[in-house]
Amino acid sequence: MTEKRIFLYVQHLLGIGHLRRAALISSALAERNHDVTLVMGGLPVPGLDAGRARLVQLPPLGIGAGGFHDLVDDAGHSVDEAWKAGRRDQLIACLLRQRPDILLTEAFPFGRRPMRFELLPLLETACEMHPRPRIVCSVRDILKADLKPGRAEETLSLLENYYDLVLVHGDPSFARLEETFHGAKNFGDKIRYTGLVADQRSNGRKRGDGVIVSAGGGAVGGRLLATAIAARPLSRCAASPWRLLAGPNLSEAAFTELKYAAGNGVAVERYRDDFRDLLAEAAVSVSQAGYNTIADLLVAGTPPVLVPFDAGGETEQPLRAQKLAETGWAQIVESDALSAETLANAVDRALTVQESRRPLLELDGARQTAELLQELDR
Repeated sequence: MTEKRIFLYVQHLLGIGHLRRAALISSALAERNHDVTLVMGGLPVPGLDAGRARLVQLPPLGIGAGGFHDLVDDAGHSVDEAWKAGRRDQLIACLLRQRPDILLTEAFPFGRRPMRFELLPLLETACEMHPRPRIVCSVRDILKADLKPGRAEETLSLLENYYDLVLVHGDPSFARLEETFHGAKNFGDKIRYTGLVADQRSNGRKRGDGVIVSAGGGAVGGRLLATAIAARPLSRCAASPWRLLAGPNLSEAAFTELKYAAGNGVAVERYRDDFRDLLAEAAVSVSQAGYNTIADLLVAGTPPVLVPFDAGGETEQPLRAQKLAETGWAQIVESDALSAETLANAVDRALTVQESRRPLLELDGARQTAELLQELDR
C-alpha cells in the first residue's frame, strides 16, 4: 500500500553530490512504499540508482564559464528568459500531475538561488493546492559562507513563508547548521538532523596496498589528478597500484592527457560502479572533501588525504576537511600548497593512521529522512 506521494526537486550544477544524495533519499523513501518522484534539473548522469523512485528529467541546465549565474543548456548555450519559462512550466505541470503530500527542495532556499525563476513559482503553486502539501527543505550539514548582504534575510523569509521542516543531513555532534548559517536560531523548531546520507552497503572486502584518487564529478579535479600521477614515485606507495577516477565532467582533452601521463601501475578511468568497494580495498584515498566522498570514506574507513575545493571563496569543503583533520584521521593538503612532494608526504602520513581515529558519526541519514517524513502530517 502506498503511504505518501513525495516530490523531490534537485538541481546539480558543478558536481554530482547533490543528485547522488537525493537519489539515496528517494530510494529509501520508495523502499517504504512511498510514491516518489525525483525531478532532476542538471545534466543527465548515466547509471543513476534511485531505486523504485520515478525519475523526471527537466531540460538540463549546467554552468558556463561565468560560474553559477551563467546557466547553459546541454549544448553549452546560454539560456534566455523564454527557455527558463518553458522549463518552469514543465516543472509546475509535473507537480500538478503528481499532487504530492510532501514537496522537498534540495538545498533551496539555502542555495540554488539561480533557480529562483522556477522554484519560487513552484512554491507558490504548492501553497495554492488543496490540500496543500507539506514543504520541506533537504540540506547538507555544512553550508558555503555567504557574505552578500541580504542573502540570509531572504533565506529566513522564504523559510518562514513556505517551509514546514528543514532536514539537515548531518550528525550534530560533528557539525551544526548554526555554525555556517547563523540565522538558524530563528527556525530551530523546524530543524531535524538525520545523520549523514551514506550508502552503507558493503561487500566486506579487505584493505589492500593501493591508492585510489577520485575527483567527484570531475569538473574541478584535473589538477589534483595530474598531481597524483607526479606524486606516486615520491611516496612509499610507489610500487603499489594507483587508480584515478576522473568523473564524468572532466574535459575529454584533460582525460586523454591524464591517460597519456599515467604510465605503468596507474589506471585512469572516468567512473566505476564499484567505487565504494575499491575505496574499501585501498590503503589510502586521495580526494577533495565533498559531502558524498566523505560519507563514503566514513563507511569504508580508508585513511584519507583531502585536498578541499576552495576556489571562488568556497568554504564548505575546507571546513569539513578541517573538522576531520582535528580528529587525527584525515590529512589535509591545501590547494595553494598542492605539489607532487606535499601530496606524496600526505599519502605517507595517511599510511600510519590507526583505524581508531575514524570518527564514529551517524551515517543512516536516508533511512532517518524517510522516518521523519513518514511522521509528517499533511
